[in-house]
Amino acid sequence: MSRSVAAAPTGPMALDALPRDADGFRLRGRQASRLETFVDAAFAFAVTLLVVSFDAMPANVPELHEALRRAPAFLAGFAILAMFWATHHRFSRRTGLTDARVTTLGLLLIAVALLYVYPLRLIMGVALHFLTGGWAPSPMPIGFTEGEFRSLYVIYGIGFAAMCSIMLLLNRHGLARADALALDSVERCVLRQEAGAMAWLLIPTAASIALSLLPMPPGTWWQGLPGIVYCTLAVLMPWYGVRAARELARVRAESA
Repeated sequence: MSRSVAAAPTGPMALDALPRDADGFRLRGRQASRLETFVDAAFAFAVTLLVVSFDAMPANVPELHEALRRAPAFLAGFAILAMFWATHHRFSRRTGLTDARVTTLGLLLIAVALLYVYPLRLIMGVALHFLTGGWAPSPMPIGFTEGEFRSLYVIYGIGFAAMCSIMLLLNRHGLARADALALDSVERCVLRQEAGAMAWLLIPTAASIALSLLPMPPGTWWQGLPGIVYCTLAVLMPWYGVRAARELARVRAESA
């Protein structure tokens, strides 16, 4: 039988005794559930699939240099997977929820992550190949057709959007259980901001998918526009972070 909340102290006095994270959220899920352990293992395996793209171990120094040229693409893909893993980890530690909806979304996250790793590896390899002027090797031939080009960005965008949507739904579910979890105003604000961050990530993703479906001149920089649009996250997410920090500070002052 699934539990709605992981084992944790109950009652106002017991909740106040719980440790808080850097954002002031009381950690109700201090013991890792079986679902969280499964998610951790799945993400570890997904990272392994990124490493497998390096093929065999280098047998000499030139092969080592060749392998190191693939490292930037691996690190970029690892950073994205780590972002989603960390978001799920925070949610699990903060809420301790293990009900049916959390379990379903967690299993869906595992499935999507293991499928998403393949387009992630290709996109990062091709992107780093262009950004480094050909220094980083491409995992696939660059002379692919326009149809293949569109398909690659669409598949990657759908995978990225699915990961963001799952994390968005998890945090929205936490907000729906706010009364049962006895969340204070600061904790409710933190969950809203976590959900909001995932929503902002969906904006350039939707734009990239839409641009991928538009007809573009072959062999021109316009074909890279669906990937370039993700660069807007370098502006959107810091802006959202500053805005969220100000809102959280205001809520903390009001609660105090």
